[in-house]
Formats: sequence, structure tokens, C-alpha cells
Amino acid sequence: MEQKRLEKLVGQAIELTGLADYQEGSVVSRTIIDKKAGTVTFFAFDEGQSLSEHTAPFDALVYLVEGEADIVISGKPIHLKGGEMVIMPADQPHALRATKNFKMTLTMIRS
Repeated sequence: MEQKRLEKLVGQAIELTGLADYQEGSVVSRTIIDKKAGTVTFFAFDEGQSLSEHTAPFDALVYLVEGEADIVISGKPIHLKGGEMVIMPADQPHALRATKNFKMTLTMIRS
């Protein structure tokens, strides 16, 4: 079923911010691409929501589409606003927190 949902995105102009709506007290995600080489996932974070510190075995690019977030990578705080991006290096601890509602894409490359 997920594959059919992904196929509806291919070959069409789609407003990125419309892929997921904010939900009170929640983090909403939607997979855009899921391939062996990597993934692209769209997220909508309600203000105050977060992802606790964790690591990933691959580099990941976070692009904030709108809103604001605090990201900590290996203890270094970074404040991102809509239109900004950061690369989170593989195997480095990182965490995210919504200082305001925000939407982002997360691109993870597995090779």
C-alpha cells in the first residue's frame, strides 16, 4: 500500500508543505522516497515536540521548509529557520526540538 501512495507523488508538481499537516502534540512523518541507496522523509513537528538524542549510521541532510527548530549535534546547538539546512554526520549523536511548529525534509544517504 505504501508503494501505491509513493507512486502518486511521481511525475507531478506537489506542494511540499502539503504532504503532512501539524497535529497537536505530535510529530507526523511521510515517506517520499524509500530506496536501497537512501530515503527522503517529510516531517511536521508541533511546537515543543522533539526527537531525543540518537545516532544514525549514515549522513543525513535536514532542510527546514518552514518554522524553527533547535538541533544539537555532538553537543553543539544549532538553531534553524525555514529555508536553512544542516548535515548531520554519521555516527554523531543528534537531537531535534521544535521551538515553533516546523516542517522539514530528512534525506539519508546509505552509501
